[in-house]
This record gives sequence, C-alpha cells and structure tokens, in this order.
Amino acid sequence: MNETEVERQIDQMVKFIKQEADEKANEIAVSAEEEFNIEKLQLLEAEKAKIRKDYERREGQIDVKKKIEYSKQLNESRLKVLQARENAVHELINEAQQGLTSFSKDQQKYKGLLADLLVQAFAKLSEPSVIVKVRDADQGLAKDALEDARSKFKGAFGKDGPDAKLDTKSFLPAASSGKEGEDSCCGGVVVSSADGKIVCANTLDERLKIAYAQNLPMIRGEFFGIEAPVRAEMHL
Repeated sequence: MNETEVERQIDQMVKFIKQEADEKANEIAVSAEEEFNIEKLQLLEAEKAKIRKDYERREGQIDVKKKIEYSKQLNESRLKVLQARENAVHELINEAQQGLTSFSKDQQKYKGLLADLLVQAFAKLSEPSVIVKVRDADQGLAKDALEDARSKFKGAFGKDGPDAKLDTKSFLPAASSGKEGEDSCCGGVVVSSADGKIVCANTLDERLKIAYAQNLPMIRGEFFGIEAPVRAEMHL
C-alpha cells in the first residue's frame, strides 16, 4: 500500500469519526432540547397549578368575606327593624299611659273605676282585713271609692266586704312628669292583707301590662303585618 492510499484511508477514517461525532453531538443536543422542553413544561404546569390554587384560595376568601358582610348587613337590618318595632310599641304604651293619666283626672269616672278595682282586689284576696294603698293625690277620692266598693261587693257577692283601711303613710308613685326613668303611677290601687304577705296590685299600670301582653299578637298584626293567632276573649 503506497503513501497515497494510506492518506486516503486515514482521511476516510477521520471523516467517519467526525460524522459519528457530529451525529452523537446532534443526538445529545436533541435529547437535551427534549429534556429542557419537558422540564420547562413541567415547571410551567406547576406554576399554573400554583397560580390556580392561589386564585381559588383568594376567591374563597373573597366569597367568605362577602357572606360575612351579607350576614352582617342582614343582622343589622333585622336589628333596625326590631328596634323600630320596639320604639313603636313603647310609643303606643306611652300614649296609653298618657290616656290613663288623663282619665284619672275625671274624678267622677275615676272614682267609679277605683271602686271596681277595689271590688276585684277584695274578691281576689278573700281576706277579712286589708290595707289599701293609692297615690297621695287620690287619698280623698279613694275614701269615697271605698264606700262605693263595699256596697258593690255586697251587691255582687251577697256578703260584707273586708275591713279595708286606707294607708295614709305610704303612697303609690305620682303620675309621670315626663322625666325618663322616674317611678310613676297612672292611678289605681294596691291592696294587701293586713300582715302584708299577700298583695294584689290592681293599678292602671298593671292593667295596662296585662292588656298589652294579652293583645300583643293583635298589636303585631296591626302595626307590623304579622298575622295574629286566634285567642280567647280577654277577661279583666
């Protein structure tokens, strides 16, 4: 083999080695590109999942805040409605109290009412001796009402009423002067047994409380449109 052939074979071997090297380098480059793309896709998907999760968390927080705010506003609205209802009822009671106070100024009618209240208290207590307490301003009227009450009691029950004495030392509160928080009384009587152990509060204020409690369903219906259940007729 001459020198020319040797060089030609060497060139062929070099070209073959270079070709194999190029092919191998290309395979490595393609593989690296594929691995890079796969890793990039995985990182991208992971970042997307992270963003979605964060978005869902934030969206959930916003939804919870909205629900809390809605519930808060709903409760505030309910409280305002309840407060408005309570104010309306208090206004109604105040008007009724003013009406009762005005009624007590009509001495003739008020004396008749005092006598009726005394008869009811006598019958309820069924005591031989009782003590009658009224407002200081009603002392004179109460004396006359006591006589009428004794007569009405005997006519109604066919027997004499109890020995009733007017308390001249301790009195019921006076009529309201309009000051908030003051003790006041629209009128009426408080009758107790002689030993003070049994007490019948038959004041106009107590009767108003009873009437209010018994008529509350009707009041709700008239004022607030709440249907009142059917109830038995109120008896005083």
